[in-house]
Amino acid sequence: MNFAEQLPVLPVITPLILAPVTLLLPQGRAPHLFATFVSWLTFAACAFLLAAVSDVGVISYHLGDWAPPLGIEYRIDLANALVLMLVSGIAAVVFPFAYASVRLEIDERQSTFFYCAMLICMTGLLGVTITGDAFNVFVFLEISSLSTYALIAMGARRDRRALTAAFNYLVMGTIGATFFVIGIGLLYQATGTLNMADLHDKLAGNSSRVVGAGFAFIVVGVGLKLAMFPLHLWLPNAYAHAPSAVSAFIAATATKVAVYVLIRFFYSVFGFDFAFEAAAFTWVLLPLGLAGMFVASFVALFQEDVKRMLAYSSVAQIGYMLLGLSFATVEGLTATLVHVFNHALMKGALFMAVACVVFRAGSHSIDAFAGLSKRMPVTTWAFILSGLSLIGVPLTVGFVSKWYLLEAAFAAGHWYAGFLIVASSLIAVLYIGRIAEVMLLREPHEEGRYAIPAKDAPLSMLIPMWVLVGANIYFGVRTGLTVDIATRAAEALMLTAGGAP
Repeated sequence: MNFAEQLPVLPVITPLILAPVTLLLPQGRAPHLFATFVSWLTFAACAFLLAAVSDVGVISYHLGDWAPPLGIEYRIDLANALVLMLVSGIAAVVFPFAYASVRLEIDERQSTFFYCAMLICMTGLLGVTITGDAFNVFVFLEISSLSTYALIAMGARRDRRALTAAFNYLVMGTIGATFFVIGIGLLYQATGTLNMADLHDKLAGNSSRVVGAGFAFIVVGVGLKLAMFPLHLWLPNAYAHAPSAVSAFIAATATKVAVYVLIRFFYSVFGFDFAFEAAAFTWVLLPLGLAGMFVASFVALFQEDVKRMLAYSSVAQIGYMLLGLSFATVEGLTATLVHVFNHALMKGALFMAVACVVFRAGSHSIDAFAGLSKRMPVTTWAFILSGLSLIGVPLTVGFVSKWYLLEAAFAAGHWYAGFLIVASSLIAVLYIGRIAEVMLLREPHEEGRYAIPAKDAPLSMLIPMWVLVGANIYFGVRTGLTVDIATRAAEALMLTAGGAP
């Protein structure tokens, strides 16, 4: 076989095989440079995959040359090719960013383990996205989750609460994984297969109690993993107390991959013929999406910790994704896929900006941001521009996401949802505006805990951060690439599910 034929397996095999090598390298710069190199190789493989899928259509790779449904299949279409690009692209930016932050926040003796765990986490997220086998989704979810628990716990050097946050995440993640694997087991009992395409064929017209129970277990399990309101309580502490580089990576990728899993099971496994799916759209995703948009946004307003504020904001943004998904239309699914991509760009940049503040001020409390524009102007404007994107200001990716969500809401006849989208965006103006006011209008601390020198973060942190800030603007102006891929992916998924393209 030539390189092109092996391309579908490279995004998983490359980081999985090379991650343990970081443990053999001496402490210091070597593990970081090696892990960064691996992330770039993986990103290149995902970019080639997206180009190939865009040109030739769906790619099916049979592991061990065992044909599905007996063998495990990696199946890549436009939907997961877009998510693969997202995860690997964020990793390719976060890894070079991480070095200075990791030296400050993590015990040097743990540095090799940190980069190994980051690569394993990336492997799990990419594996979840690329596999066409339902049980493999569970396996890779656990690979990414177990490494994430360890990564969050490494924040204990700065804040012992990281240990509690990691433990809470472990408990909730284990409950979610248990629900998910029980659901998969029930589907296997009903159909005798684990291949997603084969499951779709055998579940057609099957609305038995076993299948219905499997559907419910899967929705609840994935809902816990993606922090769907009100199953989100593990997320704020996990994001707030994790090392800054870890917060930036998992905030931009982990929940987005879980949203993709929900989309994949709704459209590629169950389909619109399944009786409970319409009820789930109407009575689960729609109300919980709307509730998450508002409740989490209101809670974000009153946070004194900027990382916790951004964490609650993520719960609200997940509400937008679920809202678009609940419309069960091409427009709604397109809006969800676009927002999955765009939210990763804005939230990754915001958490990187906070990491820069932590690097100089040693805190992510709102008080540490006082007068930041006079001390760290480059970081200040990165945060403000990314915040404007989160709000949905024109010429940013946030505006693109909300525009397509509004179009989808009115096209689906949910006109009230369109007004609620605008209203929740106004709440985002308040909590982002609150931080902007502190940075721009208050005087910096001259002495005391939050006094910092008039010196911005190192270039090794500023350059990757501004790459994401630039992406927020670039894809906000040049919308053709992401919207075209998302639209084509949504049309293909709708056809698979048995809906109107």
